Amino acid sequence: MDAQAWLVVNALPGMGALRIAQLVARQPQWPAGWLAALPSRAASELRLWLEHPARSPLQRVIDETLAWQQGGPSRHVLHRGHPAWPRLLNELPDPPVVLWAQGDLGALEGPKLAMVGTRRPTGEGTHNAQTFARDLARRGWCVVSGMALGVDGVAQRAALNAGGRTIGVLGCGVDVIYPASNRDLHEQLGRLPGGLLLSEHPPGTLARPAFFPRRNRIVTGLSLGTLVVEATEKSGSLVSARLTIEQNRELFVLPGSLHNVQARGCLSLLRQGSAHLACSVDDVIADLGHWAEAFIPPDAAIQQPLPETVAKLARDEPLPDNLLTALSATPTPIDTLVASTGTSVSDCQQRLLMLELEGWVSQQAGGWVRLPRP
Repeated sequence: MDAQAWLVVNALPGMGALRIAQLVARQPQWPAGWLAALPSRAASELRLWLEHPARSPLQRVIDETLAWQQGGPSRHVLHRGHPAWPRLLNELPDPPVVLWAQGDLGALEGPKLAMVGTRRPTGEGTHNAQTFARDLARRGWCVVSGMALGVDGVAQRAALNAGGRTIGVLGCGVDVIYPASNRDLHEQLGRLPGGLLLSEHPPGTLARPAFFPRRNRIVTGLSLGTLVVEATEKSGSLVSARLTIEQNRELFVLPGSLHNVQARGCLSLLRQGSAHLACSVDDVIADLGHWAEAFIPPDAAIQQPLPETVAKLARDEPLPDNLLTALSATPTPIDTLVASTGTSVSDCQQRLLMLELEGWVSQQAGGWVRLPRP
């Protein structure tokens, strides 16, 4: 079956992704086997397109897709017969039938990890998302996310800035910018090497609330595992966590402070025993490395510092301010800092401001916290 056939199948009335996947598993011949196996209405629509395409509304889907492909560079229609089709999606009970893609198809190569989290991350969560995405990119991994506000966008920007690969799966058409504040990220994913936009919806499709939970199954389905950076107890990221487990993929969670509302969803996953604790990228790769080998070319150069080198740098690099020794991941009020360090309020505030600009500390509800080393 070629791209046009898959586009037609995807547009057949009354045929969702699950029913089409069940039919594909029977390996019917095209088109006779499909006509015999389809429900009567879908079979009638397919027969009309086969015999009189100009009279069929299904032809409009093909014409619009062809016009979209010819309207700009790096536009593709992916399906099971396409050489770039990510085979991990075939393990889902309801994989997308067609994916509209814009950007670098090379992003689909290599091992992938989904990174998800709250739309309102703390300073520590933002820093962790950047650090993990950057380290994954430098080791040859692709970061997959939904290009949402917060952790999604932070992780994908960090992967691109590190010269790595990242895939944004959208709950709208690949040409629709949502949310509007991510216009720059949308443009970069569709243009820069290593960036790719994917959607199971035709170009021009506007975002709808029902599309986003469906989008999440593709984010996790493309990936060997999922990392939850920060999530509240009712976060949409927990939908991705559930899908990861249902898809028999590995789930990783970053630990967070007991006082951090944005981390309570993560702590809940850890308490349930459904997720692995991840304190560094090494923890993720240790669990997924044997699966990832099948996706990494033998000659790929993966930048991975030796443990002894990292330890030496950690020992030798002095702290820029001894004020940091009084801070931890738990928010500390400024009056407590003043009392414990013997500094004046103005001096303490000035030093904290400089440390914040350098990425060492962050102000949160209840006081100041120390971030991991920049």
